[in-house]
Amino acid sequence: MFDEIQFDKINRLPKYIFAAIGDLKMAARRAGEDVIDFSMGNPDGPALQPVVEKLIETAKKPHTHGYSASKGVYKLRLAMAKWYKRKYSVDLDPETEVVATMGSKEGYVHLIQAITNPGDVAIVPDPTYPIHSYAFVLAGGNVEKMKLTFNEENFEVDEDKFFEDLERALKNSVPKAKYLVVNFPHNPSTATVTKGFYERLVALAKQERFYVISDIAYADITFDGYKTPSILEVEGAKDVAVESYTLSKSYNMAGWRVGFIVGNQKLIGALQKYKSWIDYGMYTPIQVAATVALDDYGYLVDEQVIPKYKERRDVMIDAFGKAGWPMAKPNASMFIWAKIPEKLRHLGSLEFSKLLLTEAKVAVSPGIGFGEYGDEYVRIALIENDNRIRQAARNIKKFLSEYKSEG
Repeated sequence: MFDEIQFDKINRLPKYIFAAIGDLKMAARRAGEDVIDFSMGNPDGPALQPVVEKLIETAKKPHTHGYSASKGVYKLRLAMAKWYKRKYSVDLDPETEVVATMGSKEGYVHLIQAITNPGDVAIVPDPTYPIHSYAFVLAGGNVEKMKLTFNEENFEVDEDKFFEDLERALKNSVPKAKYLVVNFPHNPSTATVTKGFYERLVALAKQERFYVISDIAYADITFDGYKTPSILEVEGAKDVAVESYTLSKSYNMAGWRVGFIVGNQKLIGALQKYKSWIDYGMYTPIQVAATVALDDYGYLVDEQVIPKYKERRDVMIDAFGKAGWPMAKPNASMFIWAKIPEKLRHLGSLEFSKLLLTEAKVAVSPGIGFGEYGDEYVRIALIENDNRIRQAARNIKKFLSEYKSEG
């Protein structure tokens, strides 16, 4: 009798493509097979030990077990403001320009829920991390997609092409786009931009009257001299932009769920009000430990975390290349955005990923899951150690040679 009742928001969500790989992966493991898993950007290392110790110390205090502040305790918001000051020379007011969120993904979704009116349009480059688009769908908005074009040798965004495509998307958007989402270093493609890119973007946002939502989840993870810029470095950026950051990747704290949204006071105020209605914030000991991480232990990220990802990147580029799968080298993030080997490219990324899992016991994320322009690629997360990477390369070499003989 309830068949006629529909859930429109849920009906607008497509089937989660990554679930197909997840199901195959679990079936293989239940059968006792050794799957080398590069499919999810889930850091494999522990959180920094002093941060863990601070969590334990604080959790032992009875008064820390009650409700917390929905926008984050003041010292944590202050720590985030100080992080921006150290890294980018950006001044932020912890009261009106910073919100601590339960992870940057959740914080992003809550922001979009707070600021999206039914029918609002957001421009989102394609490929993209799926929630960047579907947060607007869940909020009753619409998405105008534009292709993200980058140099396939070094993953630098073609900035002139980006603005040409953006201006076309703005012109085509009905109603006029209210938001643009950018994410650099980019997930999934690892693409990067310069500070000059943000200078042009802020100027255009002011001219065309749209807000920019910037995600710099991978800001710390950079190599070979590249440094991630922030849109907030640009004079006047806070008039038109907010930015999200997380401790998940660089601090190995993915499961802790500590993120931030900072910047434009109007958007931050909307998020603060929204959160005051729907949550009581993170567990206080997590917030205290996160404060210590930001204030005192950023140097350990530089000494321990970034070198690990750089080494894995270099080992994978070398080993997979020798196995017959050449890849371009990214200069940021914890991923490799790998073009499918030419002789298998006709399969598309989903079928290729399935075949790679069943035949080589290597799990990756199909590029089509990030958008139509990702279908010639797969995303490989650098979450296995060097020995496992080399084992994966051996499996892939065997798979590619046998596929050739069958093809």
